[in-house]
Amino acid sequence: MIIFDCDGVLVDSEILSNGIDAELMRAAGYPITAAELIRGYIGRPKAEIWAAIAEERGVAWPDGLLEKADALLLERIETELQPVAGVAEALALIPGRKAVASSSALPKLRKALARCGLLETFDPAVFSASQVARGKPAPDVFLYAARECGVAADQCLVVEDSVAGVHAGRAAGMRVLGFTGGLHSYPGHAEALIAAGAAEVVADMRDLPERVSAQLQEV
Repeated sequence: MIIFDCDGVLVDSEILSNGIDAELMRAAGYPITAAELIRGYIGRPKAEIWAAIAEERGVAWPDGLLEKADALLLERIETELQPVAGVAEALALIPGRKAVASSSALPKLRKALARCGLLETFDPAVFSASQVARGKPAPDVFLYAARECGVAADQCLVVEDSVAGVHAGRAAGMRVLGFTGGLHSYPGHAEALIAAGAAEVVADMRDLPERVSAQLQEV
């Protein structure tokens, strides 16, 4: 079975989400850019990211700020979110069972997939870190996805764009294929995924079916 991360692999939401978060954090007095958020934090549950940065800066966020970020993102998902270029064509060429395992909350995850015309490709095998005890980089959501689908962890291949996600997949005992074809990709992205444990990295969705096929032979 192939387990896909969602944000930055299937849908180009990271660029939207981190842009909103950085703008609100700056307005609250913390100087950070979307690029810095992407490089340092993507892949983890949003609430954990905000909590970690609050701890680093030593000041709690204003009440309701995270909820405002979530609401703004949901609005922009409905009007602006696009699938990663070429993803529908790539998925059509990849045979076998597929699932999604994401750090996003389940309502946002399903909304994003539906907006991009991808929900029916995976439903009902759509899983969120909100359904398990720990988010990425812990392996919980990947293990949960495999268990719910009745597939052994060592028979799963993960497709991930984040260091946290790669760590999670490897901790679950799964082989991981890195992906850097999203709009949020940054200099050194591929090298970071390899260093985290990805078997290889794909930079273009058009190359994904061939590389998935090759990696599945190693599973």
